Amino acid sequence: MSAVTVRNLTLAYGKKPILREVSLSVEKGEFFVIIGPNGAGKTSLLKAIAGFNKSADTRVEIFGRPIAAYSRLQLAQIMAMVPQQIPADFPFAVADTVLMGRTPHLGLLGVEQEHDFMVARQAMEFTEVIHLADRRLDQVSGGERQRVFIARAICQQSRIILLDEPTTALDPAHQLKIMDLMERFRKERGTTLIMISHDLNLAAMYGDRLLLIKDGMIEKIGAPADVLTHEQLTSSYGCTLLVDENPVIARPRVTMVPEKCKRSQADGKIIDTM
Repeated sequence: MSAVTVRNLTLAYGKKPILREVSLSVEKGEFFVIIGPNGAGKTSLLKAIAGFNKSADTRVEIFGRPIAAYSRLQLAQIMAMVPQQIPADFPFAVADTVLMGRTPHLGLLGVEQEHDFMVARQAMEFTEVIHLADRRLDQVSGGERQRVFIARAICQQSRIILLDEPTTALDPAHQLKIMDLMERFRKERGTTLIMISHDLNLAAMYGDRLLLIKDGMIEKIGAPADVLTHEQLTSSYGCTLLVDENPVIARPRVTMVPEKCKRSQADGKIIDTM
């Protein structure tokens, strides 16, 4: 049984089509990465999977059940989302923010018990933000804030975590830290990860499978080596992107080619530079 199944999903805002007959499945414990140019429909697809678009409910299944069959509370117990925009002025301390992940699991009184505090502490230790527990979110860096919200998702103890560009605007060290963190969590807990990324190299290094989407339609879905080809990327992104093998890991490496570099469109190799 797949963790997530989408069947022939079509969405539109007014008369403008956003997604066109998108079908996919994500296996349990898989690191599934959604890539594509701006305006392709990536975030709309992620929100549909999260149950934020009611018109998509008949097309999305979570663990074999239609998403409409779940209550909001039930969905929150099995699926967490880390948004792209993390507000810096969120008026809460780090520990309180992480503890919010326990909300779907609280009893009728909505009062945290010892177990909830223990889970929150473990999540902060796992994401290495325990030393920031008493600080407000406006007192931590962007990378630390991102880890806090990932800790909140982990504290939720969800079987699926959705991440909308979690490494945007972070320096390389913080990008790798967050990606290594999610990979470690997936391996240790078997959590299914579905992530949107504009960084093709991070997608290649960490994704089990990639979904390339353009103009609301699936261009390609498969292993990184099958999706990240010179021909496919040049067609989808409308610019020349060279692809070779990453010298560190046996995955594709993507290099942008500026206009000042002369190149061969036939084989995607630079033949001369200015």
